Amino acid sequence: MQMDVQLDGRPENAARRARELVDLGVDGLFTFEGPHDVFLPLVSAAAVVDADLMTNVAIALPRSPMHLAHTAYDLQTLSRGRFRLGLGSQIRPHIEKRYGTQWSRPAARMRETVLAIKAIFAAWEGNSRLRFEGEFTTHTLMTPTFDPGPNPYGPPPICLGALGPVMTRTAAEVADGLLVMPFNSVRHYRERTVPAIEEGLDRAGRAAADLAIYPQVIVGTGRTPDELSAASRGVRSLLAFYGSTPAYRPVLDVEGWGELQPELNALSKIGEFAGMADLIDDKMLGTLAVHGTPEECAAEIVERFGAYSDRVCCYFPGYPIRDEHIADLVAAVKKLTS
Repeated sequence: MQMDVQLDGRPENAARRARELVDLGVDGLFTFEGPHDVFLPLVSAAAVVDADLMTNVAIALPRSPMHLAHTAYDLQTLSRGRFRLGLGSQIRPHIEKRYGTQWSRPAARMRETVLAIKAIFAAWEGNSRLRFEGEFTTHTLMTPTFDPGPNPYGPPPICLGALGPVMTRTAAEVADGLLVMPFNSVRHYRERTVPAIEEGLDRAGRAAADLAIYPQVIVGTGRTPDELSAASRGVRSLLAFYGSTPAYRPVLDVEGWGELQPELNALSKIGEFAGMADLIDDKMLGTLAVHGTPEECAAEIVERFGAYSDRVCCYFPGYPIRDEHIADLVAAVKKLTS
């Protein structure tokens, strides 16, 4: 099993940190669209490492498919064929109030975005004339001045982040890969995600091999009591943040914790973030994330997702993880799956 980890989003640190992480044995690096641009750090990383690179995720709805296509095509060239374009929809308040764009029917919009980008790629590759006319976006003009021509490494794969059944089904229908959202559980994945994948593939007449699956895991790891305590606090804070969002309630519902969501949401609105984390008990921590030594976390990751994927994305949220623990985690996962 291969492992991807998050690359620091600050562009001035990206090249140095990319080299350090690859030296630890990681197979790929991904960026998160948070306080910094999601693409720029990958430009720096592409110049100094041979690892796979991915946006995880670039928020698609505020961007034109043409913008996304150009950036992805150039990163595919810079990385020498090692780039994956990971896209996500975000939630309505962020789209309308942070990005200042329109929100409606997110799954339908994401479907069309993926198909539009693929149509643009096909035109650049010389496989067809550009004529994409959708409900939300239209692309019918491509003159030689704006056509980069065939990519020497081929078009990059397009992955779609999803949690609910509609978006998961959409990803299985049109995307090259599914990014399984990190706020998840084994039961939710098996009972909700897998059936939606199967339904989407069946609708599109695709085989399982047509869709790469990338589980994402929140990891709290360390060796000493102090390290494990700090990791626990960081993970609990992120789980509480996710759990406060109505879109993530289905995961809690599956586990019988649905009533926690409005309680977390109410605390978030008054800024009681420490109190939110306190509501994530040990059982929730162990169900929605993995926690323990690097070897214990590796065993849990392989147990949960080894039958579904040969690649996983790992997050280490809100705590200062030691580089040697990342290296030990990667080595343990590879040993268990070799």
